Amino acid sequence: MIVALIGLMQFGFSLIFGMAVSVLFAGIAPTQKNRLSLGFLCAFFLFIQSACWWFWGLDWTFKLYPLITHLPLIVILSLYYKRPWLISAVSVLAGYLCCQAPRWVGFLAGAAFGSRLADHLFYMGAVFLSYYFLKRYVAESIRQFMQKSVRSCLFLGAMPLFYYIFDYVTTIYTDVLYRGTEWAVQFMPSTVSVFYFLFVLLYYAETQKQATIQRERDMLDTQFRLAQTEFASLRQMQQNAAAYRHDMRHHFALLQGLASKEHIEELREYLRTAQSDMDAITPMRYCENETVNLILSAFAAKAKQSGILLTIDARLPDVLPFSDTELCSLLSNGLENAIQSCQKIIDPNERHIKLRVYAKNNKLCIDIRNSCQTDPLFQQGLPVSEEQGHGFGTKSMAHVVEKHGGVFQFSVKDGWFIFQATA
Repeated sequence: MIVALIGLMQFGFSLIFGMAVSVLFAGIAPTQKNRLSLGFLCAFFLFIQSACWWFWGLDWTFKLYPLITHLPLIVILSLYYKRPWLISAVSVLAGYLCCQAPRWVGFLAGAAFGSRLADHLFYMGAVFLSYYFLKRYVAESIRQFMQKSVRSCLFLGAMPLFYYIFDYVTTIYTDVLYRGTEWAVQFMPSTVSVFYFLFVLLYYAETQKQATIQRERDMLDTQFRLAQTEFASLRQMQQNAAAYRHDMRHHFALLQGLASKEHIEELREYLRTAQSDMDAITPMRYCENETVNLILSAFAAKAKQSGILLTIDARLPDVLPFSDTELCSLLSNGLENAIQSCQKIIDPNERHIKLRVYAKNNKLCIDIRNSCQTDPLFQQGLPVSEEQGHGFGTKSMAHVVEKHGGVFQFSVKDGWFIFQATA
């Protein structure tokens, strides 16, 4: 009598454990309302199962279990708790699979002690330990994996689905597994082997994908840091120019002294030196935007040093919906790539860069084009470089444009490499 009573308790523990794990994997919030509703569901399912047991016996109760428990639970998770259908189904299937470990512990204990009572007691103890382990170490990873993509969710649910079908076909609806039928005995080991290798392949592909994304993210961060450093140096140049202007009265006093003493050659030499210093530290004024003036002044000097004809048409207001770092990343990367491309052209007379940047309807419009010796390769609309560590500048530019909801295009036409963007 006691064994039968504890057997009934094991039946209830199995239901509660399976439901709790399914809810855990599905990501149902542990609110007071949800706890009450889940408690009611457990009581409802226990009542239905008890009624089936009373009218049709234990054997038919097990056979009807998918219809009276699993399928209704999937529907309730989807409709009442608003979880996606696929996640609900996979959670229930995974919960069913998790019930097998406590069952195996109970079976070993029953066989060791030669007692059905030991089977029931060890099963119930294993249920508590399994739930604690799943909740603490497994559930969060399962939820994230299922929510990552439909493909991940399907892959995660495939193994529990195969086991679910196999278990019901070979042990509940038939007894082919217990009779030692060869195909049934070999089915699960073969399935586990296949899914093991599929998991290794998927895990490797995902690892490589994440590593690539991380490398690109690191390179983009490096690009932004370099842009910040370069912009800081431009700011310093502007401050030097301001300091030089502040000291002009001292220069004028010295000039007046030289003029009064009629030291004409010294006066001319001093003026030449002062003019050279002023040209070196004073940024040219292309438009109303101070940041753009600093950037363009620096690259105009770089282009001149490389023997490149840089034509600039800039018409921008003082205020733009871009941070200084973003402007620096856009213009610096674009002009840096253009200069590097022109430097590869042997004939200095063929080295040309044209920049046109303006504002229209509160949008920043950029057109950078440079003469190129060879057409670059494109991948997903972006030029790619075979050189190690290159090719991230264009990705950084695309990232800035897309961040502001804009559009961009890289193209080659009539010997010109062209970057156009509106954001």
